[in-house]
Amino acid sequence: MAVGQVGAIVWHDLTVANAAEVRDFYQAVVGWEATPVDMGDYVDFGMGAPGSDEGGAGICHARGMNADIPPQWLVYITVADLDESIARCKQLGGEVVAGPRGLADGRFCVVRDPAGAVCALFQEATG
Repeated sequence: MAVGQVGAIVWHDLTVANAAEVRDFYQAVVGWEATPVDMGDYVDFGMGAPGSDEGGAGICHARGMNADIPPQWLVYITVADLDESIARCKQLGGEVVAGPRGLADGRFCVVRDPAGAVCALFQEATG
């Protein structure tokens, strides 16, 4: 996941039941290359431009810790303080759909805004 300043969109994920099929779809339609991401019992996929070391998206299986994430492109937005952002989300009529939970380089949760749209809030690890 890319490092970003507060408010920056730093990643995109698509979590679906048929991740391998959807990986193949995006490889054929947009030309992305897939990199396996070991999840223990299964493999998710980092997706990026051919020949690039930087991925921009992930295609993930809707299982395990990702079973409750909606099947749509999910943007990850950097926040300064995840707990404070969750509290403000709830105060303003939003809800937490999944998490919060750890991610290799920080913590995230998925929220639904008052209009029904979802996004992930991501706080980078400090120190």
